[in-house]
Amino acid sequence: MSPESASPGTTERLTVQRCRELLARREVSARELTQHFLARIERLEPRLHCFIEWDAADALAQADAADAALKEGVTHDRRPLLGVPVAIKDNIAVRGHTLRCASRILGDFRSPYDATVVERLRAAGAILLGRLNMDEFAMGSSTENSAFGPTRNPWDPDRTPGGSSGGSAAAVSAGECPAALGSDTGGSIRQPAAFCGCVGLKPTYGRVSRYGLVAFASSLDQIGPLATTVEDTALLLKVIAGHDPRDATSLPDPVPDYTAPIEPDLRGVRLGLPREYFGSGLAPEVEQAVRKAIEHLQGLGAEILEVSLPHTPHGLATYYVIATAEASANLARFDGIRYGLRVEGQDPVELYERTRGRGFGPEVKRRIILGTFVLSSGYYDAYYLRAQKVRTLIRRDFLEAFTRVDALVAPVTPTVAFRLGEKISDPLQMYLTDVFTLSCNLAGICGLSIPCGWTASPCLPIGLQLLGPPLGEQTLLRVAGAYQLTTDWHRRQPPLATDGF
Repeated sequence: MSPESASPGTTERLTVQRCRELLARREVSARELTQHFLARIERLEPRLHCFIEWDAADALAQADAADAALKEGVTHDRRPLLGVPVAIKDNIAVRGHTLRCASRILGDFRSPYDATVVERLRAAGAILLGRLNMDEFAMGSSTENSAFGPTRNPWDPDRTPGGSSGGSAAAVSAGECPAALGSDTGGSIRQPAAFCGCVGLKPTYGRVSRYGLVAFASSLDQIGPLATTVEDTALLLKVIAGHDPRDATSLPDPVPDYTAPIEPDLRGVRLGLPREYFGSGLAPEVEQAVRKAIEHLQGLGAEILEVSLPHTPHGLATYYVIATAEASANLARFDGIRYGLRVEGQDPVELYERTRGRGFGPEVKRRIILGTFVLSSGYYDAYYLRAQKVRTLIRRDFLEAFTRVDALVAPVTPTVAFRLGEKISDPLQMYLTDVFTLSCNLAGICGLSIPCGWTASPCLPIGLQLLGPPLGEQTLLRVAGAYQLTTDWHRRQPPLATDGF
């Protein structure tokens, strides 16, 4: 039986949970399920370009191994993702596959090892479908900075899916995979999730191992899941979270059961409304949808309190000092000597210049130059050191707010998805698309995006952002789960996701 015929209708999403049910009841095999998603990739990729690479033979071999395990009686209690396809952002290492970070400078470099999150997906039985497109080295908000060309939004192919995890969000939204991994340095999971109408979770810094993630800004980066439902997001988080001795920043705290049943009752939950997130620049349709969602949460029993995060206006500048400084240090290793692209020169300096000049795209070069400047002699104290002090104040704002409330509710982005090419020549306008998400990374807390509405014309998704204290993922999943259980936004699919199947 095929996945389509096992489904009640063509509009039902093949979520992770639905895949598990079909596999457990033997209504489909892991091979049939994988073939279904590979067929969707083949059909939709010419229009969307979510994937940089996919290997059908490798995915089907993994599926056959999953079918053998299922036949032997291995259950999803033991291996929770057994037979379920998952796709991986191109900056996360998968043994034997290319690891290019959507950049020319890595050439055809293949990873000799698996990232910790990939090891945990494999141990859980997941089938790795392929490599997802992204902004080069995760530097961008629209996936237009990819050396392999932009990804397009399934809701409107003339618009961006967001970034840097645009390929991950678009692939999930279009039904090319039931779930994906992305990375979030300043909003790179939550912003594309909002633009594409799916759920995206940025865990607490250190909750998920960064071993095997190519670093952009080491004190800000975090791997997280994207999926169509809160339940799927919780399951993915449970699989990939936990301490890893290979990551010095990994937290030793035990992993709770994120997959506890969700309930529509939010009585006793206090939600904070940060006034700084509802000012000028917020599109009226976005604000209206977010405020309606907040009223809905209040109707479920949540108490809404206004709070202040007074240093929020300094977040953007602080982020682009710290992130670029760390990027300039992390990307120094790409020099044409050890691996990846090599453009010869008359001496080592010329080799470096030619390799990096040809290998890096304009946005990556811009950030390296800015980061090198703020770390240079005479400017370190004025910029980098001051930014670190402001970062401490931003974190303090959040921790103070969390003494009064359990979580914060806010918009994810000031606007809905913008047109491809609209902001690419204006870096400041592009950076402003992350103005509501980047403070979460500076503070090291957790954040989640969930669909809360659509614009009238054109029909584009709007996201609601939930922000929680360190290791507060359970609270975010509880609130998001209650909202999802009593609304139907998560059931909506872009037209091309159902066309032809």
